[in-house]
Amino acid sequence: MKKKNREELIESTIKKYDRSERTRDLTGLLKILLTFIAVGMSLYHLYTARYGTPIAIIHRSIHVSFILVMVFLLYPPFRKNNVLFRIIDGILIILSIIPSCYLITQYKEIVLRAGMPNKTDLILAGLIILLVLEAARRVMGWVLPALSILFLLYGYYGSYFIGRLSHRGFSFDEIFEYMYLTTEGIYGVPIGVSAQYLILFILFGAFLLKSGVGDFFNDLAIAIAGQSKGGPAQVAVISSGFMGSINGSAVANVVTTGTFTIPLMKRIGYSPEFAGGVEAAASCGGQILPPVMGAAAFIMAETLGIKYVNIMYAAIIPALLYYGSALTMVYLRASHRNLRGLDQSEVPNLWVLIKKKFYLFTPMVVLVYLLVRGYTPTYAAFFAIITSVLVSWIKPETRMTPKKIIEALEMGARNTISVAVPCAVVGIIVGISTLTGFGSKIAGSIISWSGGSLFLTLFFTMIACIVLGLGMPSIPAYILTATMAAPALARMGVPPLASHFFVFYFAMMANVTPPVALAAFAASGISGGDINKTGYEAFKLALAGFLIPYMFVYSPALLGIETTFGGILVVAITAMIGVIALAGAVEGYLLIEAKLYQRLILLAAAFTLIKPGGMTDIIGFLLIGIVIVLQLVTKRSSNKSNSL
Repeated sequence: MKKKNREELIESTIKKYDRSERTRDLTGLLKILLTFIAVGMSLYHLYTARYGTPIAIIHRSIHVSFILVMVFLLYPPFRKNNVLFRIIDGILIILSIIPSCYLITQYKEIVLRAGMPNKTDLILAGLIILLVLEAARRVMGWVLPALSILFLLYGYYGSYFIGRLSHRGFSFDEIFEYMYLTTEGIYGVPIGVSAQYLILFILFGAFLLKSGVGDFFNDLAIAIAGQSKGGPAQVAVISSGFMGSINGSAVANVVTTGTFTIPLMKRIGYSPEFAGGVEAAASCGGQILPPVMGAAAFIMAETLGIKYVNIMYAAIIPALLYYGSALTMVYLRASHRNLRGLDQSEVPNLWVLIKKKFYLFTPMVVLVYLLVRGYTPTYAAFFAIITSVLVSWIKPETRMTPKKIIEALEMGARNTISVAVPCAVVGIIVGISTLTGFGSKIAGSIISWSGGSLFLTLFFTMIACIVLGLGMPSIPAYILTATMAAPALARMGVPPLASHFFVFYFAMMANVTPPVALAAFAASGISGGDINKTGYEAFKLALAGFLIPYMFVYSPALLGIETTFGGILVVAITAMIGVIALAGAVEGYLLIEAKLYQRLILLAAAFTLIKPGGMTDIIGFLLIGIVIVLQLVTKRSSNKSNSL
């Protein structure tokens, strides 16, 4: 596929399946204005990353104002666009600047009259709430804004509720002040993470792509797995993992790597639905793969008050299990159907490729090194971005010209919109939950419904995460369920890190959970396969992602919690054998085609290896051993009969 045609397909597919990308095509002065604002926003955040940020609420308000201005420039209020709407958007752009300017100029006076907001405070509080709700509606649709409005009403009418959800009720003056003049509402932790960390890592991803790292990842994946059995599918898993680890968006990852990998998979014999499912499942997993992971990982670190590098360490083994399962399933499918890999002429030599382009790894190495050495994510991301520019100058084909640098700065700011807007609007929900104690009330209800059973508590939490994730991106889905359900798990004795990872995984898995599997829908748009069948294939391939969270709740050693290296190794090995058994059960093939009872035995083996313990592990190994022996006997008998 020609580069120009591929870029057009990427753009059209993203706009079709990712609402946050349905923007106006700006021209002339408006296009120049957008570039100026986006580049200004990126430079502001790079400057503050190096030299320090202003007071938290001011820094966050500036970040929100930049985002709102870009939203009202880029996103029309409705599908039909006319001059009146443009005039309204112009007014909204001006209004978007006022709340942050007011906080900057009046901050000392606001602090002195804390708890006693004046009329101007309340008017601007109402304004910023309306602006954020409207921005969220344009970027994400009605679901999250409507939910935020319901929470605002709950904060006001709380005294009318009965039972556990009842509270004294707060006046609109109290609610508005909490939303605007504190760091607990709109300017709370979610938008704080967006302003402090996320934009820098999104910028980092933009700079990597502009320097040619995306193409290098594709070439590297082909060199590693291209000639293996069912090679293009394994290439899709590996390259999507590489890309997903730096961009954190399932849909964007699908269309970026899928336009290349899906045609390759179809060419060697995979069905369009399976090809799309492989790409969707692999792209979805990028949000859990270090070093960058998805936006929710930074919010998790901030919420738990631990270093981001600890989140990275905890995520490594579960991510390897997820991708190990995906690789196993595509390999088993290829073995089952005798699908070949790519021809040798189509596969670059791995060592030649590394020798030629190894320098493109340098920014990632710098990032990981600085994080491991204990530097802040902000500091590490800043110098990784600088490094990406410097190393791009080593060779002409990757050199970042001033034009490419400006494009990367603009791309980074624009890509932040789809992260920052949900962070801002979900701040309203989190703020009301904190103000009213809603989170702890829900936690108590979940424990009550489950009758004190840990498994039922986990199950109810999983359902809540998936249901929320069907109607909104994984970031707000994670934040909401972490606010409400994670405390319930903590009360059941689950370590906080494990409970948040549990919620994180299931918020992410909504991207491949029918009936609203956005990553799979985007993949079907490229593969030409049936949209529902593609969703089903993606769900099957990602099934390990539904099992792994239960594994690390019952065995926190998978996250490196309170264990030794030997303990981690043992648990990781048994878990990997468990996901291989799951892959065999789902795919219906291990050494040869598995009969129904053999698939059921493999499934039972996978479940027994969820819970740690000598007895359950022994049972799991015995069950897998039984299937292997049965298949070896069948295979030997078949070979003998064929030789006769």
